[in-house]
Amino acid sequence: MAEGARRTRDEGLDREAAATAPSLPGWLVSRPRLTDRLARGVRGPMTVVVGPVGAGKTALAVEWAHTRQLPGPLAWVTCDGQSEQPVVFWQRVTHALRSAGVDLAEPATADDLPLLVAALAEGLNEYAEPLVLVLDDFHPALNSPIAEGVTTLLRHTPGVLRLVVLARRDPPLHLRRERLTSEVTELRTADLAFDDRETAELLAQHGIDVPKQTVSTLRRRTEGWAAGLRLAAMSMEKSREPDEFVAQFAGDDEAIASYLVEEVLDAQPAGMRRLLLTTSLLDSVNAELAVELSGEEAGRHFAVLVRENSFLRPVGQGWYRCHQMFADVLRMCLRHEAPGLEATLHRKAAAWFDAHGLLADAVRHLLAVADWDQAARLIVHRLAIGQVLGLARARLPVEVIRRLPEDLPADEPEPVLLAAAVAQARGDDAACARHLERSAALLGRLAAEESGREARCRMAHAVIRMERLRSRDPQEARAAAADAESAGLRLPHALLVHSPEILALTLTIRGSGELRAGHLKAADASLTAGLKAAGAAANGTLRRDCLVERALLDALRGRFRAADELATLATQPPLPSWTTAEPSSAVLHTVRAWVELARGEPRRARRELARSRTVLSGRPDPFLSDFGALAAALILLVEGGGPAAVPIDDVVAGSRLPDAVLRALGPACTALLGSVRTGRIAAAAAEPPARPSAPAERLSARERDVLDRLAQMMTTEEIAQELYLSVNTVKTHLKSVYRKLSVSRRSAAVRRARELELL
Repeated sequence: MAEGARRTRDEGLDREAAATAPSLPGWLVSRPRLTDRLARGVRGPMTVVVGPVGAGKTALAVEWAHTRQLPGPLAWVTCDGQSEQPVVFWQRVTHALRSAGVDLAEPATADDLPLLVAALAEGLNEYAEPLVLVLDDFHPALNSPIAEGVTTLLRHTPGVLRLVVLARRDPPLHLRRERLTSEVTELRTADLAFDDRETAELLAQHGIDVPKQTVSTLRRRTEGWAAGLRLAAMSMEKSREPDEFVAQFAGDDEAIASYLVEEVLDAQPAGMRRLLLTTSLLDSVNAELAVELSGEEAGRHFAVLVRENSFLRPVGQGWYRCHQMFADVLRMCLRHEAPGLEATLHRKAAAWFDAHGLLADAVRHLLAVADWDQAARLIVHRLAIGQVLGLARARLPVEVIRRLPEDLPADEPEPVLLAAAVAQARGDDAACARHLERSAALLGRLAAEESGREARCRMAHAVIRMERLRSRDPQEARAAAADAESAGLRLPHALLVHSPEILALTLTIRGSGELRAGHLKAADASLTAGLKAAGAAANGTLRRDCLVERALLDALRGRFRAADELATLATQPPLPSWTTAEPSSAVLHTVRAWVELARGEPRRARRELARSRTVLSGRPDPFLSDFGALAAALILLVEGGGPAAVPIDDVVAGSRLPDAVLRALGPACTALLGSVRTGRIAAAAAEPPARPSAPAERLSARERDVLDRLAQMMTTEEIAQELYLSVNTVKTHLKSVYRKLSVSRRSAAVRRARELELL
């Protein structure tokens, strides 16, 4: 090693960096969070900075080279991208290493590249101290002499060479192997994106002072892309209203478009250019969809595209998303170069998404070309009308509700049904009723050979009616539920499985009707199944209503403690709270009245009944009114004290409730009245006089996890999904919980756990 090189290194690494790296520009935005990562990265053998054109890769490396303590001298090589010639490249590397202080012997011949690489490795190993080599704009082809030579050089200089690569795509340097040994540091497009502080500093360089909210908006619109921010700032200098400029700023801005077309799009071969343009309409793309839109020939470029274009970011499972500003430019170019192709591509994309079960994406592309007729057909035929009504976990694009035109075709049932659902979602009851009437007339005209279509349309019609009527006319809602069940018998089971919100709505309404008809066992089965379906649909309102109806069922059976637990569960987050006018809130107050009466609190029971009557005055429910009236009669007997003027059996028999309900409720009323009169709390609602003894065996942590979710009325499948267990494992835990708590049913396990203060 040359003595001069040692003295230079000892005098200060910053001066060495300044001697070989580009000068520090005055417009640089300080980014210490990233220069710190580079400083840590060069402690290892390789650091890779990958990002699209204009992402700020070189600027970041220059700042790091001038402001951070380096582990050794710096050799900086600015490459010629993909046009780099091997002989020229290695001459540049050799010159940079010598400038950094490495004493290299002259190679016997510059044409023998393996011998040249070996000589460089020997010189670096003799140097024996860390040295940083920066390769800027490094884009050799896979398995090219340059790529293989750099890989060999790095492999044969362990502990000495610290390689920093700045590129628009992953360099072909066996990164996967380096990742396995954690010997590579990577900064990618997302890391290079500017944050709000850096964006504000960049704008300040141009004399632009805007509120923080405007800064954040600009940063989001550009996705933190450095070149986009700089070009936006230059345009904002000329704008009198910078806030308004930011609100309208997009990739079709002239400066942005010119930059990206010149730097990126014009450099692409014809097949790649077609692939970029035809897939630009997509929010995300995979290989199969790219072939569908671009054709087999252009689609073959997809693997190269995602490997070499940093404007495409992986989002998982083979899907990629294009940078928003680049996508805006591509769409603008597509409209200019092939104005008639855009609508065709949207329809092709819609058909592909529909065929792959991605309904929301299919509808979005149809709405982009205002094809409301086909969008309505998809929504109705895929039984997605519940998504429009807000009944399901899945959601269709909000544009379905916001942008539905008034002049939809009225000669086919599907657009009219969609209009009815949108009117219901908007709260326009008159329009909903009008569209329902029109669609019913159109359904009668469908030909016999269109039975599958008719069944789907009738199901949509029934679902809209159920949602519209369940809070205003329960009897008509039950008729609609019967229509939905009838239509469901003619539909494929797999189609219904993917629409649990329809099953949840139907079962909730049916169970409520069965309960009021006195069919308690059938109501129990319907409401239990409805609760499960509501959970699958992630519909908190239906789940809440099922819970409170089941609480009513337990109260009718005289199981006041269980009724109290279910009513309490129905009022707890994350389930939605009631509005004062919701009919199901009358059920809640009536159940609470009976629970308070069973506790020996007639005054509280009277207050709950008053709240129930207030709701029922606007939404009559004769069954609930009769059940409340029976509670009021019992309150009078309790408050009167002494022997009753009318026997309790006569009071119960005088009620207009169904006989099956009275048979279940009569003994409970007698026991309740007797216990309250003697100052004792009814057995079904009483707290035990002494705390029960703890179980002989303690519950494990996992068993308590299962028990907690059992108390939330979650199904076995839901518990398994939330705890990442198999269903059989959950069943095993449940059996163990039952055994340790000496119970045989879910409700008994929850009750016992509450008594033991395990919940």
